[in-house]
Amino acid sequence: METSDRAGRAILAAAGVLFPDGQGRVLVVRLPYDRKHPVAVPGGGWEPADRSPRETAVREIAEELGFTPRLGPLACVDWALSPSRPPIVAYLYWGEPLTAEQVAAIRPDAAEVSGWVWLTAEEAAHALPPRLSRRVTACLRAARAAGPLELEDSRPVGHTLRELPADGPVPEYTGLAAAPGLGAAPGAGPAEVRPPEPPEPPMDRDSYYATRPRIRAKARALFTDDDGRVLLVRLRPWSEPDEQYWTLPGGGVEADRETPRTAARREIREELGWEVEPGPLLALDWQPGAAAGTGADPATGRDTAVLVYVYDGGTVTEELLGSIELQEQELVEWRLCGPAEARALLAGPSWDRVAAALAAREQAAGPAELVSGQTVGDRPAGEHWGHAERDH
Repeated sequence: METSDRAGRAILAAAGVLFPDGQGRVLVVRLPYDRKHPVAVPGGGWEPADRSPRETAVREIAEELGFTPRLGPLACVDWALSPSRPPIVAYLYWGEPLTAEQVAAIRPDAAEVSGWVWLTAEEAAHALPPRLSRRVTACLRAARAAGPLELEDSRPVGHTLRELPADGPVPEYTGLAAAPGLGAAPGAGPAEVRPPEPPEPPMDRDSYYATRPRIRAKARALFTDDDGRVLLVRLRPWSEPDEQYWTLPGGGVEADRETPRTAARREIREELGWEVEPGPLLALDWQPGAAAGTGADPATGRDTAVLVYVYDGGTVTEELLGSIELQEQELVEWRLCGPAEARALLAGPSWDRVAAALAAREQAAGPAELVSGQTVGDRPAGEHWGHAERDH
């Protein structure tokens, strides 16, 4: 249900990168401005000019470490709620293993990174702050072919539960004590770029969050019948009485109160009258806002980006279809559509998103990473993007 133009607003977005080496370790950095949680993986916050989280990750690495990385598959997407800050959706990518020449060429921006070091999975689990530790550990423990992982508050949900338990052990957080090199005196390897004492943060936490750009998010569900026809709903026109806008069931995520999976469940109940548990996450479609360039789709909202989660609703029966109770304030009708009809009714990016979700359902893997309905990045492809001992 599209409750307003601002449904799902007030979400922060960020992207980070996991760089593995030949010994099964990952690159972590020290943040000079964060005294409470100084150890992190390279990356940072989304900016409105970024056309996607993938572009955010590349830009942040170039700014922080002085080189342009080659990114591999999306490792995970994590939706994290907290009472002390706005919700954050975090993308974490696999980076191509760095060569010795690339490592030697790292030139950190001292204002952003005051040191870097390689850590084993066990060391990283203790050095990174708890939520980030769970996120990174999930990516390191799961088979690459299972990605991208779906996480909520850095805990497995959806298809990820086939790979990892919902609540695994939580490593003790020891910060710098678990990161040999980052806490050493200047002159000890990669940490020598660190200033002797961390500077005062440029602004307090609340002020920082207040300055950060926000995105919106939507959650939709893909239902099909035994013949493979897709269930579409038509929104009630806001202005032009003859306007027809068809879409998958779903709507805006109430960002401060729910996760996308919870929003999908609520929207299905409100729009169709069904109590249905969303299945696997099939697609993550990032729709850039106008600030990202003239190619941005104005239908997504001119002022900001929109992230659409598409869940598998499964195969519906005649009995279930007969029980539909449309939300009359928002919807006019529903229809089961074959591919040709669905393509004719849906806007270009919307049809592309549906087609990608249908393909992801057939592959029975993690969600497709999309930008304006188009697939981006690589699917997980073995140890090249991760740790050999975990690939199976």
